[in-house]
Amino acid sequence: MNELKTTLITAAQEAGNLIKAYFHGSFKVDNKEGINNLVTEVDMLCETKIIEIIKSKYPTHTIISEEEGSEENNSDYKWIIDPIDGTVNFAHHIPICCVSIGLSYKDQMLLGVVYNPMMNELFFAEKGKGAFLNDQPIRVSEKTDFRKACLVTGFPYKWPDENEHPIKVFERFILQGLPVRRLGSAAIDLCWVACGRFDGFWEYNLNPWDIAAGYLIVEEAGGRITNFDGAPYSVYDKQTLATNGHMHNEMIALIKNKN
Repeated sequence: MNELKTTLITAAQEAGNLIKAYFHGSFKVDNKEGINNLVTEVDMLCETKIIEIIKSKYPTHTIISEEEGSEENNSDYKWIIDPIDGTVNFAHHIPICCVSIGLSYKDQMLLGVVYNPMMNELFFAEKGKGAFLNDQPIRVSEKTDFRKACLVTGFPYKWPDENEHPIKVFERFILQGLPVRRLGSAAIDLCWVACGRFDGFWEYNLNPWDIAAGYLIVEEAGGRITNFDGAPYSVYDKQTLATNGHMHNEMIALIKNKN
């Protein structure tokens, strides 16, 4: 396990060094499918570096990554990689972006790291052993009064095939007088729930690489993460709700319009 952890953190830090090196400079920006669904040459450089480090130690492991897709090797180990989560922020020189890498074993999350080099914050979790920020243990908030919650959300590039537009859900939260932020990085959103900065987070249509590491970090910090029905969560779900646990049901009720 120690070698897996070392490989995970080394890969995140090396990619983070690339992000930091290019952040204030110039780089090529392209658009993927959809409006403002950006990818930069730095995304590709980071992904190449991460995969290179992983393969040097574990050449037979499966890799799932945002830009290059999947490399299936029929391995029980899967590395789930987002080289830059918050690419739009990065492309506009907004320092809320990160490297996110999760490692699962037999489809159970085992290790996760989220590293924002611009803020020098490295979040890490190991299944059953807690969550950490820069090696210091973290816990979700203890807040129980939903009226005093501070929340965060995001909006997908493509609206989900739902009965209700996500903006309508967002409206219900802000009509409660609740502060709701949008950072532009789901991985950071989840980590900031894990360390108590936010009390809850919800979003539609995320991908496994957006949430694999953050999912484990929230759980290991004592939080709760489910879909919008409150059912057990999978990183392949398209509905993500993460809270400190105390206000999970209130958030479900607003999302589902059951208040």
